[in-house]
Order: sequence, then C-alpha cells, then structure tokens
Amino acid sequence: MPEAFIIDAVRTPVTRRGGSLSAVHPADLGAHVITALLARTQADPGAVDDVVFGCVDTVGPQAGDIARTAWLAAGLPEAVPGVTVDRQCGSSQQAVHFAAQAVLSGTAGLVVAGGVQNMSMVPIAAAMSPPYSDPFSGSEGWRARYGGEEISQFRAADLIASRWGIGRAEMERFALASHQRAARAIGDGAFDAEIAPYREVSQDEGPRRDTTLEKMAALPPLRAGGLITAALSSQISDGAAALLIASDQAVRRYGLRPRARITHLSARGDDPVLMLTAPIAATAHALKSTGLTLDDIDLIEINEAFASVVLAWQRETGADLDRVNASGGAIALGHPLGATGARLLTTLVHALERTGGRRGLVTMCEGGGQANVTIVERI
Repeated sequence: MPEAFIIDAVRTPVTRRGGSLSAVHPADLGAHVITALLARTQADPGAVDDVVFGCVDTVGPQAGDIARTAWLAAGLPEAVPGVTVDRQCGSSQQAVHFAAQAVLSGTAGLVVAGGVQNMSMVPIAAAMSPPYSDPFSGSEGWRARYGGEEISQFRAADLIASRWGIGRAEMERFALASHQRAARAIGDGAFDAEIAPYREVSQDEGPRRDTTLEKMAALPPLRAGGLITAALSSQISDGAAALLIASDQAVRRYGLRPRARITHLSARGDDPVLMLTAPIAATAHALKSTGLTLDDIDLIEINEAFASVVLAWQRETGADLDRVNASGGAIALGHPLGATGARLLTTLVHALERTGGRRGLVTMCEGGGQANVTIVERI
C-alpha cells in the first residue's frame, strides 16, 4: 500500500495584527518557511513536484497564486509549479490533503504543502469588500434554499453556544486555559523546534499572560444580545507554515527521514448557516472510517475559532480536554486564516515527538459549514 509521509514541518511565529510580521509581504512569509523546510530536510528543490498553499482573501499581495509567488520569491527553481487552495479557514489543511493525495496516487513524489496569511496587510473579508458584497447576495439558488438568513461566523458562534447550552462563564474559563497553556508552552520552549524565526522575531505574540476571568467578563459581546466576545474568539494574526510530504519511493530515493505518516484524511460538510459545527460530523466520520476511537488518539488540535465551537464539539465527541490543544489554541496563539491548518499539523507533529505520543488528530471548522480531519502517526 502506498503511504504519505511528513518529512518535516516548520512555521513562523504567529504574530498579532499590527505586530512584528505585519509589514512582511505574504510571499516573503511563505518563502521563509519553504526555505527553512528545504534546509531542514536537505531536500533537492528541483525534485519537488508541486507547491500547494492555502490562503484566504487572495487579493492584493496575496493574489496571483501565492503558492507560486512564494516559491519564486524564495529563489527556487522556476520549473516547479504552485497552486493556491481556498477552503476558507481549512485552506492549508486541505493543501496538505491535496499533497498527500498526489503522493498516494503516485502522481507526485515530493510536495511542499502549507499556507500563509498576512491579516494585517490584507484585512479579513477583503475579498468581500466594495465593490463586492458577500458571496451569496444575488444568487437565486442560494436564496431559494437558505432565504435571507444572516451568514456570519459571529452569529454562528452565538447560535452554537445557545443550541448546546454553553454559557459565557464556561467559555471564559476555556479561553483563559488556552492563554495559560500557550504561555506555559512558550516558557518551556515547546515551540522552539517548530519555529523558524523571521529575522529577530522568534516567539508567538498572541498569548496574554496577564489576562483574567475578571477582564474577560468586562468585555462587551460582539453582537447585541450575544455571548461571544473578543476574548472568546481567535485572534487576527499573521504567519505561515509548511510541510514536506513524500511518498515511500521518494523517501528511499532521496534518503529522507520521515517524522510521521498520514493515516487518514477527509472532509465533511454541515449546515452553512450554523457554519462552524462540521468538525463534529467530520470527527465521527474519520473515527468510523479508521476503526479508531478518541481513546486511541494521544493529542488533538482543533482550531479555536470561537470557544463555543470547541466546547460543542467536546460535548458531542466526549473528548478529554486535557489532550485537546495541550499547548493552547487560536484564542491565545492566533489564527492566520490560510496558514492555520498547516500550523496545527506542524505543532501536532512536534508535540507527538516531544511527548512520545503515537497518534494525533487535527480538525477545524471552515466557512460554508465544512471541516477537514487529518490523522497522523508518529514514526
């Protein structure tokens, strides 16, 4: 049976909006992690069959196929192509899936997969700004099916909290734990091996070491009458991440040393109005497909788009939160949209090695009511 291996995984620090990476062109952020990845693996750039990168809001400096632009900005061979993927927040996780599928099919041997997003330079929803509106207005088919309901991640996060009976205090305790875990991980050097510093920038900027439940409780909700506040939401951030995916034949041919194998990849859809619930069905599908249970999974990374998303998923799956986002999540570390899936996989691979765990699972909610799941096994 063919296999897809993760040879290595690397990322930039994730920095705050307006922070240390805010003025760095997205192509240069992408080029930085690609260069670091190839240096770490000693892989021949000319042997790479494709570059697959995730990115959302591909306008301005992120337009024109950022995967290709980043590769060329790194000074790498023009003969290697690149393609950019948009599955919203799951874009770079899907990029890894496409890379693995190419390897498993035998149509590629080595693929660089990852993602990049500079949300300081290209604001969130820039692709839905004037002269354009949202992707749904004017579609007769959409209106016939979903009417004129508001399609908003903030509304969806509030609807999920209401449907699953998740109170603000519970979400604030979860958010505080995310910051505490992330701060502890940074202090312990847990991220050092996975981060390729960009010039003098070497640490994640998001975690708030001085935050408290009292400070969170004082924040106003993002929507009138809602529960979700800024403290219960992922942070707007800048960053990039990349993984080298290889076939078993490429591993032997180029003398590569795999760190993990991808044992499952899939995606599932759910209600696009609730939008953020698909990780529930996607996780169930992945476990059924593999014959595993969550007891077989040592570490889980689920994107903390909002606290309600993770807590509703936990309600349905029964996951042990001690094994979920053990080094903090996007509420603390940030969520550079098109890079987050690759960032989660990078953190997971390194965490499995650090802790001696065998299996890990990554999932995340995505615009349109979708979710990806990746299961990896440490070698």
